Amino acid sequence: MRADRTKMPVQDPEIRNCNFDEVALGYTPELAMLEASRCLECKNPRCVSACPVNIDIPGFIKHIKDANIEEAYHTIYQSNILPAICGRVCPQETQCEGSCILGIKSKSVAIGALERYVGDYALKQNLSIQEEISEKEEKVAIIGSGPAGIACSASLRRLGYQVDVFEALHEFGGVLKYGIPDFRLPKEIVDKEIQNAKDLGVQFHKNMIVGKSITIDQLLHEYHYKSIFIGSGAGLPKSLGIPGENMTGIYFANEFLTRVNLMKANRFPAAPTPVRIGNNVAIVGGGNVAMDAARTAKRLGAKNVFVLYRRDMTALPARQEEVEHAIEEQIDFRLLRNPVEFIGENYVVKQVKCEVMILGDPDESGRRSPVGTNTFETFDIDSCIISIGQSPNPILKSATPELEVDRRGRIIVSNHQTSIPGVFAGGDVVSGAATVILAMGAGKEAAISMDQFIRERA
Repeated sequence: MRADRTKMPVQDPEIRNCNFDEVALGYTPELAMLEASRCLECKNPRCVSACPVNIDIPGFIKHIKDANIEEAYHTIYQSNILPAICGRVCPQETQCEGSCILGIKSKSVAIGALERYVGDYALKQNLSIQEEISEKEEKVAIIGSGPAGIACSASLRRLGYQVDVFEALHEFGGVLKYGIPDFRLPKEIVDKEIQNAKDLGVQFHKNMIVGKSITIDQLLHEYHYKSIFIGSGAGLPKSLGIPGENMTGIYFANEFLTRVNLMKANRFPAAPTPVRIGNNVAIVGGGNVAMDAARTAKRLGAKNVFVLYRRDMTALPARQEEVEHAIEEQIDFRLLRNPVEFIGENYVVKQVKCEVMILGDPDESGRRSPVGTNTFETFDIDSCIISIGQSPNPILKSATPELEVDRRGRIIVSNHQTSIPGVFAGGDVVSGAATVILAMGAGKEAAISMDQFIRERA
């Protein structure tokens, strides 16, 4: 048994930091077969229980070993209709791969890379799975076409319900479209995998802001939906709350990434949406979104991109792979630095002032808390991108007073049901910003609860 994982080919860092093409190039059939051969086919696979959607991981990997990629796809598809997406963006190292028995003494099986390989094969071969669906008359509504909404809609459609998905934006996919850059997740892949849900018979409706275009009360009582799922995500950015934060040149990460990912600002003036960054760009935050923003700024032509984070490298919440790619692309990490003020001229940002931090005792999460030293440094910048977290957009709550939320605006649920009977919720709108696969898992679980709710009232 080989201890080392099979490495996936990637673009050269000096080339890729000037383009938006995908960084990781995927396995060849030979590499996929080589990596699949490392799987032990455990009788009690811990990887499956660690997967939020419970994919039969040993099962699909065995099909790869047997060179039966179509059957591998069928196996994954039963639990996850977005394998090419999840194979790219899921944090497998803390989920399925983190539970792989091989990881105890060597390197875990590259489950994510193998899932991506199978998903990409299915897209290239235009594989489709015909499912027999016993049609029901009842209608259900899904608010949001992101990962939670897609998973919930597919699960309910398989149960026979008439499913309508309402999306606020002009394209479907939610955070998959507006939040994740092309160099990590090409948008044509998102479109192709959403087609899987459309092929099941799910109806998608864009430019529909629930809470503005239509209300939950209308969906229930005028349009007679038997149940509703809210999967509208977490799109409201958190601010630093420091002086100068409203100056020109300061972006929130979701605004910045939406301009580039969804509005194609990287193609300006061919695309009508501009984005101004300059040569020196600061990124505030240490998560995956911060890494995406930093690497995007580099590709837009910034000469110096640096990350300001108030803890050290060991506490960075971003995936290790994303941090490594950022370092390879010459992103600078200025750690133990906490912004306290933006300084500018004529309302245009010119500098960011930071307090130097040290690490003190662990906080509630177990990480050591950053403690100020009353020592300060100032960095020259042309722009700054703030990425310190998001919470749910308050539009839906403001239009639905009876919908209970917590102090952070997250919807309160019990068994996925909200304070409104028949209205369910899951994903980031409940948990706060998390991962694609956790949102999908919540969507699938909510579908079970919605089905039970409808049947009990039939």
